[in-house]
Amino acid sequence: MSHISNLWSHKLARDLKCLLILCALMCFVPLLDLTPYTLGILIIGFYFALIALAWNLLAGFTGQFSMAPAAFAMIGGYITALLHFHLGLSLWWGIPAAVVGSAVLGFFLGATVLHLKGPYLSLTTLAFAEIARVFIGNSHEFTRGDQGLNLPTLMDDRLAYYYFFLMLVAIVGGLIFLLMRSKYGGYLLAIRDDAEAAESRGIPVVHFKLLAFTISSAICGFAGCMYGTFSQLVSPEMGLIQQTGLVISMVVIGGIGSLTGPVFGALLIYLSSEWLREIGNIQMIVFALLVIIFARFFRTGLWGIFLSWYARLKISKKN
Repeated sequence: MSHISNLWSHKLARDLKCLLILCALMCFVPLLDLTPYTLGILIIGFYFALIALAWNLLAGFTGQFSMAPAAFAMIGGYITALLHFHLGLSLWWGIPAAVVGSAVLGFFLGATVLHLKGPYLSLTTLAFAEIARVFIGNSHEFTRGDQGLNLPTLMDDRLAYYYFFLMLVAIVGGLIFLLMRSKYGGYLLAIRDDAEAAESRGIPVVHFKLLAFTISSAICGFAGCMYGTFSQLVSPEMGLIQQTGLVISMVVIGGIGSLTGPVFGALLIYLSSEWLREIGNIQMIVFALLVIIFARFFRTGLWGIFLSWYARLKISKKN
């Protein structure tokens, strides 16, 4: 058992190292003299990377398929915006409130739905996501409906935002690494692989599912309020089911159950999405087909394919 644990720790440490290398390489991208528009696309790609890491914690490491990551990002953004709009509170109050509020809401939703399994869990979280989006969109006096709410910005320089979001991706990836390397991470993996066997060994399955759901919701809420400060606007469109579909595509194509895969997938898919939008707005059709192909034939995603290729290359060099 300790041998398996050591293998997992080594794999996870290598995964974190690769994530940090990817983030370090992204530090040099602005040196290519990018336009403000391209820089903005990359920043939004980092926003999706944060949500992808959060959803991967739930689906990739715990085996719970939620359809509400985009909804929690929207909720986090709206908590900050509503506090600023109605009470005049600064971002230094609004950002922690978004994290705590999203976590609390995720806790209560998780306590309600995590006894469910399979499609019932997905359908329940999907229903919650749509209820939250429609409620926000129709509460004109409170949320200004589809017009959205404005937020102040944290910084005026777009380049500073680029490095700020890149730093957040590295920090969130590091925090998930620390969680998954601990004994609690081992419990989450045991639940993912066989929940009934884990429960028979004395692991409180529902409690740890709830822990993962709460942390994932908090990260999504944090990402949403950070995105709101960048775009200076939050709207119900943040919670569209297409946004969740995009996040799922990023994780599945990038590499579910890893740290580097979701970040790599988020950047690749969002940049591809912007390119496909210019030639016909067919991105969701293309990504849906890719998800089907990867789920059927390449379950480890692009990152898993790269690691397998690299391992074979090392073996061939030794021989």
